[in-house]
Amino acid sequence: MPGPKSKISKSRRGMRRAHNALKVMPVNTCANCGSLAKPHHVCNSCGYYKGKEVMAPKGL
Repeated sequence: MPGPKSKISKSRRGMRRAHNALKVMPVNTCANCGSLAKPHHVCNSCGYYKGKEVMAPKGL
């Protein structure tokens, strides 16, 4: 098996991996209960979306 032709420096390796970092997910507060919820998703604690109850809360 052939090996690498030359050493890859730490800088070049880091530049290649620059886009592999985890992104910070945006989080909003629920207008109904005030808990943290993802934008455009149903709130897990109260089950509301855009001011209407869409489903029963998961905790109950």
